[in-house]
Amino acid sequence: MKGLVQYSLNINGKLLDLSEPQVMGILNVTPDSFYSGSRKQTEDEIESRVRQIIGEGASIIDIGAYSSRPNADDVSPSEEMERLRKGLSVIQRVAPNAIVSVDTFRADVAKMCVEEYGVGIVNDISGGMLDKDMFATVAKLGIPYILMHMQGTPQNMQQNPHYDDVVKEVFMYFAEKVQRLRDLGVKDIILDPGYGFGKTVEHNYELMNHQEELLDFGLPLLVGISRKSMIYKALGITADEALNGTSVLNTISLLKGANILRVHDVATCVEVVNLIQKLLAK
Repeated sequence: MKGLVQYSLNINGKLLDLSEPQVMGILNVTPDSFYSGSRKQTEDEIESRVRQIIGEGASIIDIGAYSSRPNADDVSPSEEMERLRKGLSVIQRVAPNAIVSVDTFRADVAKMCVEEYGVGIVNDISGGMLDKDMFATVAKLGIPYILMHMQGTPQNMQQNPHYDDVVKEVFMYFAEKVQRLRDLGVKDIILDPGYGFGKTVEHNYELMNHQEELLDFGLPLLVGISRKSMIYKALGITADEALNGTSVLNTISLLKGANILRVHDVATCVEVVNLIQKLLAK
């Protein structure tokens, strides 16, 4: 069992304390995210979701306009920006003080969100692999960066993922990229093991079994396993039925050092965090 290391993130000049786990609520302004219940497209749907995320106790809203589910259709940068502008405008109106993370692998999209809407975190599923300008852009913007591990691209990552040693390879991936980010002057880096991104069900569980080893980097960890295939395929159910399994794996992730949980079901996750905090306080 791992107690949480004391971390904080500088977000637009204010510190977000990670000494207690934080919940990140997912806002998908897409028509094709893998979990149909998360798709929000109209302004009314987006507003309702923003109010739900904040009302149920999340401290971060993670907005994404490019579905990263396996075999998802590609979306042009202009379409991604248009969707994000609609969603971010609603957030500014409904929850102007909310901490917002943008889920994008495109440097220009990230730059637009930060400069036009004050977005405080960039969440890049590709770890800089899909846009060579991302690391330099994040460094120039001076904001926290979520560095995720992914093998392949959203279009091909699940076709035949292969590792000789998934834990070692993910660790080495982070070692190289963290050094590059540090060399550019990026101060706040969050690691995301990338469960479900270019990994079989077995790879995911092997990685989670060793998740605490990532704490050796001395950086906060984000875990996003909400309703993913590592749950519903393992149990022979659907994403709609995977809430209980999500809570189980979120619990394990917290005990293995996770600082941020990225979820669809905020209220349920807040309960998990509160119970784990009770346990770790004893």
